[in-house]
Amino acid sequence: MSNLASFVKNVRNIMRGDAGINGDAQRIEQLVWLLFLKIYDVKEADWAFADPGYQSLLPPNCRWSAWAADGKDALTGRPLLDFVDGTLFPTLKNLPVGPHTPPKSAVVRTVFEEANNYMKDGVLLRQLVNTVDALNLDDYDESHAFGDIYESILRELQSAGSAGEFYTPRAVTDFMARMIAPKIGERMADFACGTGGFITSWLSELQKRVVTADDQREWGRSAYGVEKKQFPYMLCVTNMLLHDIGEPKIDHANSLTRNLLDYGPADQFDVVLMNPPYGGSEKADVKAHFPADLASSETADLFMSVIMYRLKPNGRAAVVLPDGFLFGSDAAKLNIKRKLLGEFNLHTIIRLPGSVFSPYTGITTNILFFDRTGATEATWFYRLDMPEGYKHFSKLKPMKIEHFAPAAAWWNSRTEIEQDGFFKAKKYTRAELEALNYNLDQCGFPHEEEEILPPLELIARYQAERAKLNAQIDAALAEIVEKLK
Repeated sequence: MSNLASFVKNVRNIMRGDAGINGDAQRIEQLVWLLFLKIYDVKEADWAFADPGYQSLLPPNCRWSAWAADGKDALTGRPLLDFVDGTLFPTLKNLPVGPHTPPKSAVVRTVFEEANNYMKDGVLLRQLVNTVDALNLDDYDESHAFGDIYESILRELQSAGSAGEFYTPRAVTDFMARMIAPKIGERMADFACGTGGFITSWLSELQKRVVTADDQREWGRSAYGVEKKQFPYMLCVTNMLLHDIGEPKIDHANSLTRNLLDYGPADQFDVVLMNPPYGGSEKADVKAHFPADLASSETADLFMSVIMYRLKPNGRAAVVLPDGFLFGSDAAKLNIKRKLLGEFNLHTIIRLPGSVFSPYTGITTNILFFDRTGATEATWFYRLDMPEGYKHFSKLKPMKIEHFAPAAAWWNSRTEIEQDGFFKAKKYTRAELEALNYNLDQCGFPHEEEEILPPLELIARYQAERAKLNAQIDAALAEIVEKLK
């Protein structure tokens, strides 16, 4: 793996010299379409070996092994740019895909529909192609080790502007998958899957249960994802190929644009793992797909409704949601929480430290665990404090899976914990939560330590706190008005 140790550094140094690329987000997108074609070429060789009748949808001159391999006849400079911009991209964007095209072939056109070649220097592009081509993905150990390199590329998204919204820290996805306890034969979904972090954590946890060849086949078709934006969709499909999912069940679509009442048993899943986008708002035409009492303008609220409608009876879910959902008291949020507690078993809420998603956002988040086994009788709240020696998570000191150890140890014991006059863990009955007007903001963080934050994080935290205070004020005013009536 010596050649992989400096892979990320080398490719970034090459692209920094190209005038056509501006910033990390474009560097990552440029690298990922090259990685996709390299990995897809390796997979096609595997498919052809397993099935002598396999036919590639790609024309021979557009396959990675035909144009990217280095040698005396290798394209470089202007001829390479002309081929990539004039032949490769137009061909892949317009591949003949029909209803009977196998998914593993059709995915190429979907990946390239909105992809771009940003590089303007053909010599530097050749250097980048050579660096990617040098990866020995035919070797089993090296191919799997490259998954770690790919994870490091995804982590770069956290510092690549708005692209950070596509990445949930691996410690969070791993903990949620572990607590949800996957079973062979179950189907899992993430309706806003981004780069596929929850899916890969699910696959990793489920792999531990694989014993037979039938188990392995079930493992390979157990996960489903939907991603609205092209760039993270491309990242996710590449991620799936790297994890030996030959036909990734990842749709390039918006989960919020289908009428909620149209979902039936065939659209439901045994498990949902996801971190819905939050902080954004949707247009009226999107809200029109939801029943009037659930039609919120907040994306996280809408996704919660989608999850509830698409979770099978006896199914299980783990969902990351911001504090605003817990204490929110507008009509839609109250109706969603009323439905959640009245029709689902919301058994656990893990309160996460505020900097888990740093540096992308300082908004405090929570993990809601629930299942579709009947109405909630009681909900346990558990506050996960910052680990000893940490004041704030950061890019250099990110959250790790071992930081969840206290929550994992508490999970089975379910005991109330009181510290310094405040509850760290406590059980509330549904009646108690209803009496609190469905305020799920319990067992929060009572002690605020002074922190010196970067300006953008400080502003984000201020906005989150202001939203929380405004919601509490609105709730108090609504109660006063109700009493005056």
